[in-house]
Amino acid sequence: MDWSGQRVLVTGGAGFLGANLCHALVERGAKVIALDGFLFGGGANPRNLDGADVELVRGDIRDIDLRPVCEGASVIFNLAAQTSHMGGQADPLADIAVNAVAQVRLIQAAREAAPDAIVVHASTRQFYGRVDKLPVDESQPVAPPDANGVSKFAGEQYWMLEHRVRQRPVVSLRLTNCYGPRLRIRDARQTFLGIWIRCVLEGKPFEVWGGEQLRDLTYVDDVTEAFLAAAATPACHGQIYNIGGFPPASLHDLAELMVRLTGGNARYTTREFPADRARIDIGSYHADDRAFRATSGWQPLVGLEEGIRRTLDWYRPRLKDYL
Repeated sequence: MDWSGQRVLVTGGAGFLGANLCHALVERGAKVIALDGFLFGGGANPRNLDGADVELVRGDIRDIDLRPVCEGASVIFNLAAQTSHMGGQADPLADIAVNAVAQVRLIQAAREAAPDAIVVHASTRQFYGRVDKLPVDESQPVAPPDANGVSKFAGEQYWMLEHRVRQRPVVSLRLTNCYGPRLRIRDARQTFLGIWIRCVLEGKPFEVWGGEQLRDLTYVDDVTEAFLAAAATPACHGQIYNIGGFPPASLHDLAELMVRLTGGNARYTTREFPADRARIDIGSYHADDRAFRATSGWQPLVGLEEGIRRTLDWYRPRLKDYL
């Protein structure tokens, strides 16, 4: 797909995944509108867009008039979301407002202002809940373990309904743990890796909860390429896909990798899950993403060790901007 000159909207464009996507689109010549509400506790950071020639619109998708930002867009990458699982448990109404109700607002605005736009929606593996069989393909029944999983599933389904009823080309990508530059690292609201990275770079011990759980982490450059491939591949339109990474690693193995990459300077302790977290933990997960690979030709290129090394190297000179 030739991105040169195309008008592209990225919702959540100042966040972790959105900002990386904005940079990639600008490099390919696209005219990018980044919409972000900079919600408290979210992943948005103005520094995420440093060096990217984008039109940044500050606005909350729950109440901003979305038609002007959608106007004339050929592609909409929809990454605006509330992603904190504990946040969703604490305030499910606010969770629904962002992840479900606001999605309907965006759909309605796009109908008026960008009726032919391709939409790639950022979804999550979280609403599969605990599974009995690994790896997990798209036929796995949905059993959300928390309020955030319910709201995210609702938002995805509104977009897929838009495809079924109005034939809009929509692709939903169910992402696993994503990591890399521009991730929120001041705490664990985006992913446990965020607080691990902060602790490692500050020379403080980090905590591993459980430790035997398996995860197939995906480096952000590979996630970005998945989004671009989903938009550019007509055979993907109208489909839902799991996106994974390289072979899974346990949290203990990942912690040991962090220690090794810092020359033994990193330290960690292992503890049981806190009770409130244990109730919504999904256990082990890794994706069967063969369907997306076969259809789009995409595959991850950055292995776990290389990805963690790149991430730590990127944050070292920028740490103060992300705390």
